[in-house]
Amino acid sequence: MAWILHVDLDQFLASVELRRHPDLVGLPVIVGGSGDPTEPRKVVTCASYEAREFGVHAGMPLRAAARKCPDATFLPSDSAAYDEASDQVMGLLRDLGHPVEVWGWDEAYLGADVADPVALAERIRSVIAAETGLSCSVGISDNKQRAKVATGFGKPGGVFTLTDENWMTLMGDRGVDALWGVGPKTAKRLAGLGITTVADLAAADATLLTETFGPSTGLGVLLLAKGGGDETVSPQPWVPRSRSHVVTFPTDLTDRTEMTAAVTRLAVQTLAEVVAEGRVVTRVAVTMRTATFFTRTKIRKLPAPGVDEPTIVETALAVLDRFDLDRPVRLLGVRLELAMSDDAVGAGR
Repeated sequence: MAWILHVDLDQFLASVELRRHPDLVGLPVIVGGSGDPTEPRKVVTCASYEAREFGVHAGMPLRAAARKCPDATFLPSDSAAYDEASDQVMGLLRDLGHPVEVWGWDEAYLGADVADPVALAERIRSVIAAETGLSCSVGISDNKQRAKVATGFGKPGGVFTLTDENWMTLMGDRGVDALWGVGPKTAKRLAGLGITTVADLAAADATLLTETFGPSTGLGVLLLAKGGGDETVSPQPWVPRSRSHVVTFPTDLTDRTEMTAAVTRLAVQTLAEVVAEGRVVTRVAVTMRTATFFTRTKIRKLPAPGVDEPTIVETALAVLDRFDLDRPVRLLGVRLELAMSDDAVGAGR
């Protein structure tokens, strides 16, 4: 792949909870255990950025978190909700048509042979935000390790590219533990060799490293320090369930004619991708975000699966009519859900 994008959902568990508790947005929120901060031997699974400002972090005992941030709202962990949200996000990533390798609830790698990876990253952020209400950061590079490090520069909610050109400028003076996969024990042993920074490690003698750590680990940490890493994305087989496009307007829309034109363009653009893949549309969804950041999606089933442009545009506009258009509109999106069986696809051709 020409590029590897590391997609990392920001404060994932907390963000899923904030979707259910919008009144808590902007306040310190801590997720863990049953939500009781006095519960013994239970730890923080996720803290909102506001709670992190008080020193709260994942793995900290809930009791300690309560002492650091007594005004925080504590919420119980809900694995089923996080599974559902994660599956939705990973499905959206796969629906973009590039190989996706999932690494957990909240992160994945996407491989893409594209000319403009930043544009793809921004599309990823827009689609995830519009469809799920969740925020993500995206790191871009030519290997996994460097892409993951790049994500740290982009957090929260940004995009960052890290390549050979800026790797040592940005990473050279940082401690070796800034490298993905270099933990405290390895950092301590490197310090014993007088190696404390990424630049030190990159310039270290390979023989010394292999004698100290063995050939695999020694050469591995040297490769990491020089910005190298795994360049493959191993996707699971995936048949896209939908295609979508969203647009955030530079100025909020208040004119219905402009909204109609935007939804029409999005529907036509998305349908073109569906037709190019030989797929068939079954349902049409429209997502709207107002100037107050209130986001809602409405959906309608087609009379019959198909790819007739006038029918799909008409359906999208009918869905738009179901919204109360009494507030300025910040974002609009159109998602076309696709037939999944060969029989449905054949019938629609």
